[in-house]
Amino acid sequence: MVRRTAVLAAGVFLVAGCSSGQQAAQNRQGQAGFVSGTGNVSVFAAADRKVAPELTGTTLDGKSWTLSAQKGKVVVLNVWGSWCSPCRKEAPDLVAAAKELGPSVQFVGLNTRDLNPAPAKKFVQEFGVTYPSIYDPDGKSLLRFRGQISPAAIPTTLVIDKTGKVAGRVVGEVTKQTLLGMVKDAG
Repeated sequence: MVRRTAVLAAGVFLVAGCSSGQQAAQNRQGQAGFVSGTGNVSVFAAADRKVAPELTGTTLDGKSWTLSAQKGKVVVLNVWGSWCSPCRKEAPDLVAAAKELGPSVQFVGLNTRDLNPAPAKKFVQEFGVTYPSIYDPDGKSLLRFRGQISPAAIPTTLVIDKTGKVAGRVVGEVTKQTLLGMVKDAG
């Protein structure tokens, strides 16, 4: 009985491993530009892209920011919190990608659940984040992305194409290489 249970468990493990490998291959099918990082990567064909909801807010430095004002640019939207360990791990890659891509791509952060802006500002300073971050302590701006971003999935990064549609998503940490490829695919 013990041996049969061990064999059954091993079979389930192998099927699960093959299934996730097949799923990863399907997610990458026809998508030569990106390299999968540690997050769950989804890239959407132009015909399957959905319009990103309007995002407006006040940044950590007190300025207004609006997604619709970015039409004509690819936008990288990263949802993060100063309390989030994976956010801290991915921050250097986001900063490096923003620097490499330059002003032709608009990066913006969506800081969520930091009830006080001080830790968020410290995070931005510590990691040398030069792009704006909308301060969203209660998650209201994040909820506009229901169906595209899970409010519990922090960090999440969206790549929004030049027409305002979501071209790709990474749930979890994103790497510089993954991001560079996704932006290339969205452009």
